[in-house]
Amino acid sequence: MCKHILNAQVSIRAPCCRRWFDCAECHAAVTDHPLRKTNEMVFACKKCKKAFRKDMSDYEEEDEYCPHCDNHYVLEAIMPEASLGIETEDVRMDSRVMRDDRVKTHHPPTSLLDIDFSAQMG
Repeated sequence: MCKHILNAQVSIRAPCCRRWFDCAECHAAVTDHPLRKTNEMVFACKKCKKAFRKDMSDYEEEDEYCPHCDNHYVLEAIMPEASLGIETEDVRMDSRVMRDDRVKTHHPPTSLLDIDFSAQMG
């Protein structure tokens, strides 16, 4: 599972070490050598689990699909985004970290004219 590209549809066989990786960054993280460039690449579809070769010098639009199952493997990469969050226990048990926008917050009066004295007068 690639941590760099979340929607990787194929694995790529590195021509230098003949190992399978989801992206070039995964190769760089695991190995101590650079990824060798080549015109013919070997892919393994993650949907049908079958391998196939593509000549990258003669690459066309119909080559963006797996030849075995027609899985569209050339997609815009979805990269993980950094986000800040609050780590808590189960929110259903302790909802103090959640703010409910439906609840009106009480604003203290700013002058004597804002105070309602009708309940105190006889």
